[in-house]
Amino acid sequence: MTPDREKAGWLKRIAIVGADESDEIGMVPHKGVLQHHSEAALNALDDAGLSLTDVDGLFTAGASTLQVGEYLGIHPTYTDGTSVGGSSFVIHVEHAAAAIAAGLIDVALITHGETGYSNRFRKVSRPPLDPWFPAAQFEMPYHVGGPPSTYALACMRHMHQYGTTHEQLAEIAVATRKWAMLNPKALMRDPLTIDDVLSSRWITYPFHLLDCCLVTDAGGAIVLTSAERAKDCKKPPVWVLGSGEAHTHWTLANMPDLTTTPAAISGPRAFEMAGVRHEEIDVVEVYDSFTYTALVTLEALGFCGPGEGGAFVSGQRTAPGGDFPLNTNGGGLSYTHPGMYGMFLLIEATRQLRGECGERQVADAKLACVNGTGGALSSTGTLILGAD
Repeated sequence: MTPDREKAGWLKRIAIVGADESDEIGMVPHKGVLQHHSEAALNALDDAGLSLTDVDGLFTAGASTLQVGEYLGIHPTYTDGTSVGGSSFVIHVEHAAAAIAAGLIDVALITHGETGYSNRFRKVSRPPLDPWFPAAQFEMPYHVGGPPSTYALACMRHMHQYGTTHEQLAEIAVATRKWAMLNPKALMRDPLTIDDVLSSRWITYPFHLLDCCLVTDAGGAIVLTSAERAKDCKKPPVWVLGSGEAHTHWTLANMPDLTTTPAAISGPRAFEMAGVRHEEIDVVEVYDSFTYTALVTLEALGFCGPGEGGAFVSGQRTAPGGDFPLNTNGGGLSYTHPGMYGMFLLIEATRQLRGECGERQVADAKLACVNGTGGALSSTGTLILGAD
């Protein structure tokens, strides 16, 4: 049975009331994962005017909720460790909203912390892939499996099918850097040109170095609660108006269509639930692990048609001063990207809708679309957020 999305709508019943990063982000070799979780959690709760004792729902991916709960000294009565890559934290918002709406919890804390940069020097390695898994049998022996290789193959198909160019991909990197130059917390703030992107070294064709996201250390957290409880919080509420989640595959070989993402499923669900149109959205925050990720996501969400993404982003349309503000904190390409990036989409969208972004503030921003992507373009979570 297909759920009635209109009846399921949150209708300003659920609000984000706190959002913040850990104390230091970027290259932070003297801190571990749980420190980033903890600092971000305390900062976000302070932003909301709440404390650890108020939290009864805990959500995270990567580090277990058991580890994070113990480290923070909280005993949640609702826990969710859904882990589907970088989209996880966006998806957690839908899960938290449902739990709050059902009366199971009052205050949800979603945390994230990763040390992608520092792990290089700590000799931290991921556990080996189970040799019985399909990816280990049919992809990794052929040197396909890491994000650059899988995303590159998908991008090459898009370029072949639609004529998308290196220059169009570079437009995204340049526009995103212009936003980062307005963000004091962004790691990369030097000016960037399309020629700079195209002349940077190859990573995996068709990606140059500057088509690829950063690898940093960072933590982030957001806090959600009910409309009633939000009245007592420090900051204006940012309402969860619509949500959707989807995943379609794990291995690239089983991706239904290399030229789109599950945002084609989660996006319409979120827009339908919120009852808003694409042209009403003021600011868009999407996952940009690679320039292609952002481009194909805009298509999948319906901001432009299939194959139209290259033309859509050309002419610095998504840069400051353009008519389509995209990834206004500098994104994973220039701001931060510790491994899973979805949390930072939520933080930036919240700040934009509160009018807290200083030089990079989008004027009169009232509606935001957030889309996280995980795996090999495998999973997505889409949110429509709104301000009063």
